[in-house]
Amino acid sequence: QVQLVESGGGLVQPGGSLTLSCAASGSSFTFYSAAWYRQTPGKQRELVASISGAGHANYADFVKGRFTCSIDISKKMVYLQMNSLEPDDTAVYYCTADIYSFSSASRRDYWGQGTQVTVSS
Repeated sequence: QVQLVESGGGLVQPGGSLTLSCAASGSSFTFYSAAWYRQTPGKQRELVASISGAGHANYADFVKGRFTCSIDISKKMVYLQMNSLEPDDTAVYYCTADIYSFSSASRRDYWGQGTQVTVSS
C-alpha cells in the first residue's frame, strides 16, 4: 500500500515563502504524475499545480510565477515551492499522485492528509 504524507506547512507573513513536501512511502511503485490541491472551509478543493513523472509542470493562473512544483522520482518526493505568499493562499494543501504499484499490479490515485498553510501578518 502506498501512503502520501505532506509536510512544510505553517504560518508565514504576506510576501514570505514556504516549501511543501510530499513523501510517498510503500513498496515497489512509480509515479505517473502528481499534483497539489488546496481547500478552504466552504469551498471546493482547487487544483494548484500538476506535474508529470518527467517533471513537466502546469499551474493555476492564480499561482503562476509564484509557485514551483517539482518531483524527484528516485526519492519518491513531490515539492511545492511557494513564494510571494498572499493571505488568499491560506488553505489546507493536499498532495495527490497517480501511482502504479508493482506489488499489486494496479494503478490509482492516492491522497495525503493535507498540511495547513496560513498567510497572515
